[in-house]
Amino acid sequence: MPAVADLASLHAAVAVADGVIGRAAAHLAAQGAGAVDANQVVAYDLAHAAAGVAVARAAVNYAALGEVEAALASAFVADALFELTTKVLGREAQWGVPRGALDGVRPVIEAYRDPAFLASLASPGAEGGRHLDRDFEMVQDTFRRFADERIRPVADEIHRTNGDIPESLIAGLAEMGCFGLSVPEEYGGFASGGPSDLLGMVIATEELSRVSLGVGGSLITRPEILTRALVKGGTEEQKQAWLPQIAAGELMAAVAVTEPDFGSDVAGLKATASAVDGGWAINGVKTWCTFAARADLVMLLARTDPDRSKAHRGLSLFVVPKPQADGRGFLLSQADLGGPGEGRLEGRPIDTIGYRGMHSFELAFDNWWVADGCLIGGPAGLGRGFYLQMEGFEAGRLQTAARAIGVMQAAFEAARDYAANRVVFGRPIGEYQLSQAKLGRMAALIQATRQHMYEVARLMAAGTGAVEASMLKAYVCRAAEWVTREAMQIHGGMGYAEEFPVSRYFVDARVLSIFEGADETLALKVVARRLVEQATGER
Repeated sequence: MPAVADLASLHAAVAVADGVIGRAAAHLAAQGAGAVDANQVVAYDLAHAAAGVAVARAAVNYAALGEVEAALASAFVADALFELTTKVLGREAQWGVPRGALDGVRPVIEAYRDPAFLASLASPGAEGGRHLDRDFEMVQDTFRRFADERIRPVADEIHRTNGDIPESLIAGLAEMGCFGLSVPEEYGGFASGGPSDLLGMVIATEELSRVSLGVGGSLITRPEILTRALVKGGTEEQKQAWLPQIAAGELMAAVAVTEPDFGSDVAGLKATASAVDGGWAINGVKTWCTFAARADLVMLLARTDPDRSKAHRGLSLFVVPKPQADGRGFLLSQADLGGPGEGRLEGRPIDTIGYRGMHSFELAFDNWWVADGCLIGGPAGLGRGFYLQMEGFEAGRLQTAARAIGVMQAAFEAARDYAANRVVFGRPIGEYQLSQAKLGRMAALIQATRQHMYEVARLMAAGTGAVEASMLKAYVCRAAEWVTREAMQIHGGMGYAEEFPVSRYFVDARVLSIFEGADETLALKVVARRLVEQATGER
C-alpha cells in the first residue's frame, strides 16, 4: 500500500485540474454569447468537474489535520481527478485543452485509486474526525440524540405507510430551536449575524437527515427559505408578525414556486396575483408544494404584472395564510372558513416513491384572497419576488447538500455494519477487498463533501458563496445516489426489502438531484454560466 500523499503533491495535482477547468471555461467564453446552451454536454460536464475539484481543494485542506484525514483526502482527490479525466478524454478539442493536459495528475490517481489503499480506508476508525469547535460538537450531539431517540423509531413506519409526521416530533424540534436557526435573535431566533450562523443549520440538518430525509432533515428547509426571504425583503411589520412564530414552530411553512408547465423555468410562471380591494386575488396552479397540507403559511411566487414580456421582473412574493388540512387531500373555501371573499384552495397529494412523511401537493388557487400585508416588502416588493425567492433558495441548496450528506452517512453506516456481520462463502463480506474498497470510497467522499459544506456555510454566512452552494448541491446529490446504491448492493437481496432502512435511503436519495434546483438547471444555468462569466472577465 502506498504511503499517504504529501500535501504538496495533492496541491499540485489539484492545481493542474484547476488549470484544465479554467481553460475549458475560457474556450466556451471565446465562443461568445450562447456558448453554454450550444455546448450543453461539455458545459454540464464542466460544471460537475469544477464542483468536484472545489471539493478536492477542501479535501486537501482537511489532509493537513491528521494521518487518517490525509488518507481520506488522498482517496477523494484521486477519485475527483479520475472523474475529470474521463470527462475530458476524447473531447479535448471541445474542452479547449491539448491531449495530455491531465498527465500531471496521473501519479496521484495511480497511487490513491489503488485497490489496496482504498480497502485500507474501510478499517475501524478510518472515517476521520469532523474537527468542529466544541459548541458545534454539542449541536451535532444534541440533534443526533434527538434523531436516534425520537425519529428513528417511527421513520420506517411513516415511509411504508406514507403517513404523516407526528406532531410530537414537530413540537420536539421546535423546543430545540430547530426552526429558529436562521431567524435573527431580535425576532426570537438564534442567528446572530456572525460567520457561523449557517454552520449550525447544516450540522443539525445532516444529523436529522441521517435518520430520515422526509421526517427529519427536511422539516427545517421550508422555514429556512421563507425566513431568508423575509429577512432580506420583508417590512418590519411583517418580520415582527411572522418570524417569532416561525422560530417557535407555531407557524409551519410550505413553498409554492414550481408550476406544472414550468419547473425550473421560473421566469415563465403563470399563476397570478391581481390587486383587489384591500388585498390580492390569487389564481393558478402550483405543484410539488411539500408539506402544503400541514403548513399554516405558504410562500408563493406569483405574477403581479400582466405584461409577460417582463418575465421574472413581473413576479412578486407572498405569504399566504391557510388553515391546517388533511394530508390525504383537501378543499378549502374562504366563505366556509368565515373569511373575506369567495376563494377556494384545493390540494391534491402527489404520491412519490420516497421522501415520505411531508407529502407533496398540487395546489389550485381560485380567487384565493390575501391581505395587502401579505405581499413581502409591501409596495416596494412588487417585481422583486424572484430575487427574494432566490435569497431563500440559495441557502436551501446548501441545506439540501447537508441533507444528502446525512443520507449518505446513514447508508454508509448501514452498509458497514451489514458487511461486518453478513457471511458469504465462509467470510463476512466486509473482509472482501471489493466491499472494503466501496466502503473506503464512501468514507472519503462523505468526509470531503462534509468539509467543503462547512467551508461553503462560512462563505454564505459572510455574504458570498451562493455559486459554491449550487456547485456543492449539484455534486453531492449525485454522489448520494452512488453511495446509497452501493450500500443497497452490499445488502444484496435484503437491500431490496423494505424491512431494511437502506432501501429507504436509496429512494430518498433519488429526489435530491431534482428539487431545490434540478441538476441540469444548476449545472448549465448557474455553475457553467458563472465559470464562463469569470473566464470572460479574465480575458
